[in-house]
Amino acid sequence: MRILLLSLAAWCGGANVLWAQEREVALPDSADHLVLADSARIVSVSDSLLQASIESSLNRERFVPDPIRAMWLGLVFPGGGQIYNHKYWKLPIIYGGFLGCVYALTWNTQMLHDYSQAYLDIMDSDPSTKSYEKMLPIGYDISGREERFKNIFKNKKNFFRRNRDLSIFAFAGVYLLAVIDAYVDAELSTFDISDDLSLHLEPTIIQTTSAKTLGREVVPGVKFTLSY
Repeated sequence: MRILLLSLAAWCGGANVLWAQEREVALPDSADHLVLADSARIVSVSDSLLQASIESSLNRERFVPDPIRAMWLGLVFPGGGQIYNHKYWKLPIIYGGFLGCVYALTWNTQMLHDYSQAYLDIMDSDPSTKSYEKMLPIGYDISGREERFKNIFKNKKNFFRRNRDLSIFAFAGVYLLAVIDAYVDAELSTFDISDDLSLHLEPTIIQTTSAKTLGREVVPGVKFTLSY
């Protein structure tokens, strides 16, 4: 009986040892699974937080200009509306237009002054006033052809006066175009345009009303779908 009890006790002890070993062996696996699960959860949360941060920063950085403010800035300062709308690439175009108008205005004003003075000198009877000779080739003599050159100087004077006036209108036009562009650009800043600009054609069935049959008829047709 004692031997039987000892054998039973030894068997129970061995079973406990084996169970403990299996438990010790199983614990690392379960711990690894827990660590992997926690790591995946942490990565998922981190990705979600990063995505939310990126979206919030993009929404915060998106600038929506005020059309009225852009218009007034363009009126006060040429190109101010484009600077306010963050359309800096338009500034060289605007200022280039202004410089071209200023150059044309300066050139035509100077030529108008020269031909006006030449016309006045050739029209008077004072032989000492001969500024018109500066408008002629060196050594060119107009004796006997004064009437012809009077008409030439008069036409030149009128020509450059007209060009001077056109230069002023062009300058004002560039100024107004810059203001209008700033206003329209700010107004259309919130206009949503899809990237999908396409035209689709597909067959369809069209229901029509016929006076002969006093009812509806079904006829084949073509359907046009414009995506924008």
